[in-house]
Amino acid sequence: MSAIRTILLVEDSPADAEMAIDALREANLANPIVHVEDGVEAIEYLERKGRFAGRGDEDPAVMLLDIKMPRMDGLEVLRRIRAHDRLRRLPVVILSSSREESDLARSWDLGVNAYVVKPVDVDQFFAAVKTLGKFWAVINTTAEGEG
Repeated sequence: MSAIRTILLVEDSPADAEMAIDALREANLANPIVHVEDGVEAIEYLERKGRFAGRGDEDPAVMLLDIKMPRMDGLEVLRRIRAHDRLRRLPVVILSSSREESDLARSWDLGVNAYVVKPVDVDQFFAAVKTLGKFWAVINTTAEGEG
């Protein structure tokens, strides 16, 4: 039995990150939550570079990814993950305030697993994140050994 895999939260807004983490914890998931603040940090985490060079070998169970971020946006992160042999099957959920049709279309084109528009209402936000966490961290498993 392998270790419980992390949930990687990529979110530059401290308020949204705090709400997402609170919601995931409220869902009583055993998965550790790793929060990074932009796409550059997300790629460094996934590729075990920089301050993440010493982390374990397990890839996250799921990545919750914001789109609008400094340095590297979520769509570029998604593009890089899908082009990466080891990471291309990593479940990615866009969690964004963007309702722009172009962001939605590009996300699907790049192979996102789900796209959730962040509700403005705090209770709705909590409910959405808890449901996502339960589905992607507990129920959904990726096929091992494919490649």
